[in-house]
Amino acid sequence: MTWTILVLVVGVLLYLFGGMLLPKGDEKKPSAGKVVAKKCISVIAIILIAGSMCRLYMPYYLTAINPAIVQEMVNGMQEQQQAEKNKQIRKFVRSEGDKMMRDAPILGNRDAKKTIYVWTDFSCPYCRRVHGEIERVLADRDDTRVVIKNFSIHGPLSDGPARAVIAANMQDPAKAAELTNMLMTREFYTQDDLKDQDKIAEKVEANVMKMAAEAGLDTEQLKKDMDSDVVARELRNVRDLAQRFEISGTPFLIIGEQAFPGAIPAAQIETALDEAE
Repeated sequence: MTWTILVLVVGVLLYLFGGMLLPKGDEKKPSAGKVVAKKCISVIAIILIAGSMCRLYMPYYLTAINPAIVQEMVNGMQEQQQAEKNKQIRKFVRSEGDKMMRDAPILGNRDAKKTIYVWTDFSCPYCRRVHGEIERVLADRDDTRVVIKNFSIHGPLSDGPARAVIAANMQDPAKAAELTNMLMTREFYTQDDLKDQDKIAEKVEANVMKMAAEAGLDTEQLKKDMDSDVVARELRNVRDLAQRFEISGTPFLIIGEQAFPGAIPAAQIETALDEAE
């Protein structure tokens, strides 16, 4: 819309400029060059003005005739944008996949040939839903691994658990996977906890540590590692990649050459894995 209005303004200005090329009143007869220049400028100006007016009016016309046409156009543009985004993601993952996995917790077969990258948040209900779908997929196949990218967007409800599982991965990858499953399937804060925002982080950490101990992790070492450079690097990597891939929410999955914003069912995950190289 902005570009269309700008083109319209340019067209009007060109038309006015063309009119200034020829003399008025008692001025001498204009040269042939000026006449040709005015006509050319006028034609260009009219084309710009007419084209802009059509672009401005067309959506209203199409909506009046058939609203479905506009929706189809919008859907087509969105599909093209998603296809281009998928292309960029695919290229990046192929070249930087190892770095994306370096410090991240991994579920399933760590040596599997097929990989799911999932941007997730332990406090996100949709993330918990898709985690259940992923677990169903992993239960039936050994050729898949899931790289957990903890995208903490809910403050203390997200940050503490995210740091804990990354730190747990430094200590024992298998136990980090177990802690991840615990945090995705159990509650680590209550509604009453939310009433005291000043202490919510402490309560969340205490509950996370109980689960970590249950998973067999050294909780004292875990607390130290949560503030380590490794954890900070992984969280920074998650944010940087989210910005690169234009990820604004969770969950977000990358499977093979496809990207999936939002929670998707196990069947769709299976299909994407079957289509992946």
